[in-house]
Amino acid sequence: MEQRYLLLNERSKREILNYLPSCNETDKLADFFQVFSDATRLKIISCLAMCDMCVNDLSTLLKINQTTISHQLKYLKSQNLISCKRNGKIIVYSLTNQKTNELMLSAVNAI
Repeated sequence: MEQRYLLLNERSKREILNYLPSCNETDKLADFFQVFSDATRLKIISCLAMCDMCVNDLSTLLKINQTTISHQLKYLKSQNLISCKRNGKIIVYSLTNQKTNELMLSAVNAI
């Protein structure tokens, strides 16, 4: 049985299928946007958009225990959204890409 579309013509159907992301791309996008599904991670990203910080600074500023901050930083690092560098005994975290902050600002403006 032939599938019939109510609103799409063949040309529109081809164009849509041509621009539709692959399964691999949609999986990567889903993983990327999952980062933004946690309030603590959003707060950390917002802080790091302002300046580089260590775990203690983030913990004190956000009033969240260091273990939770460290866990979320590890997750953000695994997603390549943040990087770290050692400064003596202190590890300093920063955003890897300013576009992450731009994405957050766009989302805030959308709600």
